Amino acid sequence: MARSALLNVMVQAAVKAGKSLTRDFGEVQNLQVSVKGPGDFVSQADFKAEKIVHDELMKSRPTYGFLGEEGGEEKGTDGAHRWIVDPLDGTTNFLHGIPQFATSIALERNGEIVAGVIFNPATDELFTAEKGGGAFLNDRRLRVAARRVLSDCVIGCGVPHLGRGNHGKFLVELRHVMGEVAGVRRMGAAALDLAYVAAGRLDGFWEADLNAWDMAAGLILIKEAGGFASDMKGGQNMFETKTVVAGNELIQKALLEVSNRPVPNR
Repeated sequence: MARSALLNVMVQAAVKAGKSLTRDFGEVQNLQVSVKGPGDFVSQADFKAEKIVHDELMKSRPTYGFLGEEGGEEKGTDGAHRWIVDPLDGTTNFLHGIPQFATSIALERNGEIVAGVIFNPATDELFTAEKGGGAFLNDRRLRVAARRVLSDCVIGCGVPHLGRGNHGKFLVELRHVMGEVAGVRRMGAAALDLAYVAAGRLDGFWEADLNAWDMAAGLILIKEAGGFASDMKGGQNMFETKTVVAGNELIQKALLEVSNRPVPNR
């Protein structure tokens, strides 16, 4: 596959950060861990990885804006472009020695995501996409799964935990979805979950209480793999509502309907 100069910069930054994460993952018991909030941990690995990504991207495009999970937002003089970065998506997995985590980088141009990279260094899987250029896993072209009915599908989700999300609302959503599908999976790294939808590993995915850096790269992967995504109201305000529902055209629509069913009367 041919990559643009910008995508190459993104790949290089993700892979470099991934090497740092791999070293820390091998010594996960020795990491300095601080607590950001209940059930939400951040390690020195996050900060190191974000600095690596930041320095690599800004060295190449110093006028672009930058939004990172750990460092917040920097306005760029360019005005049209912004990097959206999660240096370590799946931090809790990482800190527990579970090899399901990734560095996620997206490029936003005039409010539209035009390129995305998601790299899991533990599995050496590199997901990439550019507007109009398709989505790829390493060098293999990706397409979303072609299943047409929810009863055949495995659906990914996020599960709210201590101090995060609306537990009651999620349990209602889960009750509705689990009664319609072949399986539900919660793997703990939203960026990779969205990449798995693009790769056809998951037929669909829904989650609330996400941030832009959790979704941005995954959204363009799904779109370029022939899939569809919306917020949980059916619109395109995923960053504002902090929600996402994704799949192929039929499954995304069906999952949106099922997850929004009202609470049944007792």
